[in-house]
Amino acid sequence: MQYLTLSAHFDGYQIKLDEPLELPPDTPLIVTVLPQRRSDEDASWVRAAAAGLARASGDDEPDYSAADLN
Repeated sequence: MQYLTLSAHFDGYQIKLDEPLELPPDTPLIVTVLPQRRSDEDASWVRAAAAGLARASGDDEPDYSAADLN
């Protein structure tokens, strides 16, 4: 599966994706908690950082298991 960067928020009970996406059960996920946004400038930096992270792994990048990362 290709790595995706998605916007989401915590509604006080659950983490909810801001865009619809069909995921099979038990799909592994990585969750990064971001600080509260204080301004439009902060939000643009977060978007730029997320875009850079998405570019860090190319389409031909192998899938690494947790054992590969130890």
